[in-house]
Amino acid sequence: SQQTSVDPAPCNLTMALRSRCTASSAKLGLGRFLSPASSARTFSAESGGVSFVLNDDQKMIQDMARQFAADVIIPQAAEYDRTMAFPHDIFQQAWELGLVNAHIPEDYGGPGMHTLDGCVIAEELAYGCSGIQTAMEANTLAQMPVILAGNDFQKKKYLGRMTEEPLKCAYGVSEAGAGSDVAAIQTRAEKQGDKWVINGSKLWITNGGVADWYFVLAVTDKTASAGKAMTGFIVDASSEGVSAGDKLVNMGQRCSDTRPLFFDNVVVPEENVLGEVGAGFKIAMGAFDNTRPPVAAGAVGVARRAMDEALKYSKERKTMGAEIIQHQAVSFMLADMAMGIEAARLLTYKSAVEIDEGRPNTLYASMAKAFAGDHANKCAADAVQIFGGAGFNTEYPVEKLMRDAKIFQLYEGTSQIQRLIISRHLMAREDMAP
Repeated sequence: SQQTSVDPAPCNLTMALRSRCTASSAKLGLGRFLSPASSARTFSAESGGVSFVLNDDQKMIQDMARQFAADVIIPQAAEYDRTMAFPHDIFQQAWELGLVNAHIPEDYGGPGMHTLDGCVIAEELAYGCSGIQTAMEANTLAQMPVILAGNDFQKKKYLGRMTEEPLKCAYGVSEAGAGSDVAAIQTRAEKQGDKWVINGSKLWITNGGVADWYFVLAVTDKTASAGKAMTGFIVDASSEGVSAGDKLVNMGQRCSDTRPLFFDNVVVPEENVLGEVGAGFKIAMGAFDNTRPPVAAGAVGVARRAMDEALKYSKERKTMGAEIIQHQAVSFMLADMAMGIEAARLLTYKSAVEIDEGRPNTLYASMAKAFAGDHANKCAADAVQIFGGAGFNTEYPVEKLMRDAKIFQLYEGTSQIQRLIISRHLMAREDMAP
């Protein structure tokens, strides 16, 4: 099928933001205090209170991502789902527009966006295809430990290269016996002279077979508590002893490259230790505070797409002499979809704004991820129900949405793990007063 291309030159996201923000800063006399990117990221500071309206720059980002999803992703989504091939061409076009690697700081060549901006992008791209969006968002997950804990050398080397060409990276933590229970990982790293040697394996690694480098969590002191037993490493995919297994055939998001990784006496230099030795668990978990909101936003995008497809169909399909939307059984399902989507988006935005403002967001990130993921599954299942028998085959997109939605209850912490996190926060609080 004919592929749609986007010319990145006139609307490069980084250049457009910098141009608009520089003008705004100059007009307000804020040039001495605000960098161009930081002035673009103000959510509600102008009014001094809560705002439910995106600013002009965020609307521009949203429009660009929405148009890209409509013109490039949606026309090709079904074919990538069928072939399960990695969407290299779409990834490159998104990278050229600045829709990938949005969180890389300006000092290392990125646009330096905040979490809220990433959520705006994630929702729109996932509306087109959450498998393709996950292939892009996996970069953010792998990069976040480097952004949070890397030194200047590591950031220049590993973040800088991501802005120079459309490279991929991957977050290597999960193992066959250590998914939700990260403390149970078995991969080991031993210090030998001025180097480290890693042995072990990882499983279900998104972008595993296409990554240029990996964030790898390994045990460095098996006698220590979980919080001090592990260390994070940056491992080049080209390192001797690193290999990726066969691509796993997933239920949904089938174009996402998910594989096992194997480390056989992989030598890693001391300069690739991320943060301090023994701080790996904290770094790995800290990344989730930044990445769970965009995952929740992706779930919102899937839910919204499911509702839109069901809404359109319900206005076209007639039974008993009326469009099926006129039947209360169908209209109430659509109403429930709409309510949940709005609630999920607001909870996602809250979790993003909390961390953008420098406040702890772990509680809200878990709430957003669990609520949005569960609602995406409900919306997709209800969309299939509204389509009836037509929804059970590949002629319509809702069966793909139902398969794609399930992973939002699994990756980056299952819905049950999110509830465990939430309940533990409640144990430490007297109430939920805002």
